[in-house]
Formats: sequence, C-alpha cells, structure tokens
Amino acid sequence: MSVLEHWIDGRSTPTVDGTTRVGTAPATGAEGATVTLGTAADVDHAVRAADAAKHGWRHIASTERGRILARVADGIVAAMDELAAAEIADTGKPDALARAEIQGAADYFEFYASLVHLPAGDVLDIRPDLHVYTLREPLGVIGVITPWNLPLNQAARACAPALAAGNTVVAKPAETTSRATVALARIATEAGVPDGVFNVVLGRGAEVGTAIVRHPLVRKVAFTGSVPTGQEIGRIAAERILPLTLELGGKSANIVFDDADLAFAASEAVRAFATNAGQVCSSGTRLLVQRGIETDLTRAVIEATRQYRPGDTLGPMITRGQYETVQEYFEVAEQEGAVLRTGGAVVDADGFYIEPTVYSGVTNDMRIAREEIFGPVLVIIPFDTEEEAVALANDSDFGLVGGVFTADISRAFRVAEAIEAGQVYINSWSTQSVQMPFGGHKASGYGREKGIEALAHYSHLKSISVRIAPGR
Repeated sequence: MSVLEHWIDGRSTPTVDGTTRVGTAPATGAEGATVTLGTAADVDHAVRAADAAKHGWRHIASTERGRILARVADGIVAAMDELAAAEIADTGKPDALARAEIQGAADYFEFYASLVHLPAGDVLDIRPDLHVYTLREPLGVIGVITPWNLPLNQAARACAPALAAGNTVVAKPAETTSRATVALARIATEAGVPDGVFNVVLGRGAEVGTAIVRHPLVRKVAFTGSVPTGQEIGRIAAERILPLTLELGGKSANIVFDDADLAFAASEAVRAFATNAGQVCSSGTRLLVQRGIETDLTRAVIEATRQYRPGDTLGPMITRGQYETVQEYFEVAEQEGAVLRTGGAVVDADGFYIEPTVYSGVTNDMRIAREEIFGPVLVIIPFDTEEEAVALANDSDFGLVGGVFTADISRAFRVAEAIEAGQVYINSWSTQSVQMPFGGHKASGYGREKGIEALAHYSHLKSISVRIAPGR
C-alpha cells in the first residue's frame, strides 16, 4: 500500500510515529489515498529545515529567485495531467475545473516570479544631513494552512508570494486533499528551489496546524478555512504577537436591478453559487432581486441550473462531513418556511453529490441567508429600492465579495462602493485574476492574497537613518 508522506528538506519523509489515515473518494465513495498523519515533532523537523534554509534563499540574487519560481510555473504546467488526476481523485471535481485551477496555480508562480525585481524600499527626503531609506525584508518561516476545496490553487496563492518575498514555507494541506500540494513541493525542488525552502507536513489541523501556529520559529501564518478555526488560530497568534492573513469565507450577495440583462444575470447568478458545487468562499449564495423582476429572474435562474449536472459539470461535496452538513441545511430551510424551487436533495448515485438548490420566500434573518452553507444552495431575497438592496447586502457577518447587475453605470459604481466587501463585481461574477487583491473584512478575515499587495503581507518594513557628516 502506497503512503503519501511529508515533503521536508527536499525529500519525501515519513512521519515520526507512522500513523496514517485512509481517505474516501468523494466522487465514488470508494477508498481514497492513504496519507501520513504528522505530529508536532514532524512540524518541528520541517520548521527547523525551513529556518536553516532562510538565509540562503533570502540572499540569492533576485534574478535567480525569479528564474526558479518561473521554472516552478513551467513545472506545474508540464505536470498538468498528473496534478489534475490527483485533484480529481481527492476532490471529485470536473476535469475542466481541476485543470483551470491548476493553471491558476502556475499563474501565481509566473506572476510573482516577475515581481522579484520590485524596489525593496524608498529613499525619504527628510533633511540634508540624513540619508533615510526604507527596506522591505522577508519575515522568515511562513506557515501556510489551506483547506480542501481548491487544494493546489490555494497553496500556490500563498506560497508563491511568500517565496518571492524571500521567505521559506511550511505548508499544511487538508488531510483529505493532500496529494497535489506534496506534488507541488516536489516540482518546486525539481525546479531548483533549495532544500528546506518549501516543506509540506501532512496531518490534521488540531495536531499539525496548531503546532505550526505555536512554533516559535514561524514568523507568520496564512490560513484559509472556517471562521471557528480562524478564531482559534487568532487566539494562539495573539499570545505570540504573530501576524496572520485570514481568509474565512462569506455569504456574498448578488444584486440584480430591474434594468439588468436578466438572461445574463441569471446565468452569472447560477455560476456564482454552483461553481465547484458551491464550495468556494466567494460563492454568490444570496441573490437580491428587485421585486418587479423577481418572478422572471427566478424562472431564469431555475432554468440555468440545468447546465450543472451532478457527476458531469457539477462535482460532489468533497468531504462526507460537508455532504451531511448541506443536507442539514435542507431541513433548516424547511423549518424556516423557505420555498424550495429546485433541487433540495442528494443525487441517487455513488459519491457525495447534491443537486443545485434554489430557495425563494427567504428573508435575510433566516439561517439559510446568514450562515455559510458551503454547498450549491442559493437563496433569493426581493428588494424594492437601491438603499434597501445595499442594506440587505451589508446585513451580514461576512464581507468578502459582492456583485451588481444593472444597465445604469452610475448606480453600478454607487452601489459597488457602498457594499462592504473586499471585491465587488459589476455585470459579471468573480472575474478572477492573479493581479487582483483578494480578501475580506468582518468575519471574512483580514489581509490580502494575490496582486502586488500580497507581497507586503509577506515582508516587514525597516527604516534606516544614516547621519551624513558635514564636508570639510
């Protein structure tokens, strides 16, 4: 039986105590990968390897660091078939979606490879007898803890800028979806990333994730996942005064006004909640509809859901626990009096498949309108005025993403700027680009991934002042 092992100091490494877990393939319900379960001792091994490698990686010529990261991008593309097979085996997602996410992972490394030459600071004009400048320096060892919904893509999203800024990394993927992240570390080593610079420790969050956050040599943690886990990481980090990037989810609202292109808005609304079977933190799971078009738009949304066919264009819930959680929300919706318009059931097939589901008759105080279900479930809420739409969109614990559909460009900008979210899309849903900063506020977390801005989160700023002696 093949066992997936850690990647530490440039090589596959067994766990200290030999403990493993056997996963479940979400598309079939059959036995999945056998994965090493790490301990605090494995984390210590990886962190110390990363700490030992940090000075060499930091002081490598920026041109060479960029070339290495560019080769990682090329290696990801060259290994597309292998990585897609790993992602599909672990997550069950459709082949096209898996490949798009893998290409996105390559794009992160390519993009940040091109940014290694950015100025590392500024000269400040203060007074003639002082030469004052700022210097951006890497933090050191970065802990990267990623979830199971987009395993490779989200590992690359954090690791690429961390490495570009001159840090070393200890990554922990979800124990259910570990294969592609280990493959990424191997590809990075083959591309010339020095041993110890990119490490992966496998295992459960309670053991491995906690050990990473607590380790005294870890200088920053980037975490993507649930609010409760983010809160626990925040408590530990507060004790250590440890900087964090937290991306914790959302309950994002799409606002559709009565002058919008209804057919297009309906198609985008369905794409917003059904992509990756709704297992995306930026899913648009609240559809706010101007009352005069509610009937027509609801009908169009129901029709548009038919393009997402479970087992074909719609993947399964990636874990058994999430499969059961979504079914619990079906019961909640019924108890709250929401009107089921389509879906609302599991699929009679092998695997953890859920039908795309739409509810109307929903008010914004219902649990199905306020809590992140993390499945292909959409709630439709009517509004009358622009002010009401903005108030409904902002009446949420989350603040990650929003959308506005209208032919009135002045209103589009006005509403977009009024929505409390890190990203707002106008007449489209989630135009993704590695160049666009991504992150939220409120319960959606803080800090930014992607874009040039991410580099600032993986470095600290030092000010240096030099007295210039007067001439003689």
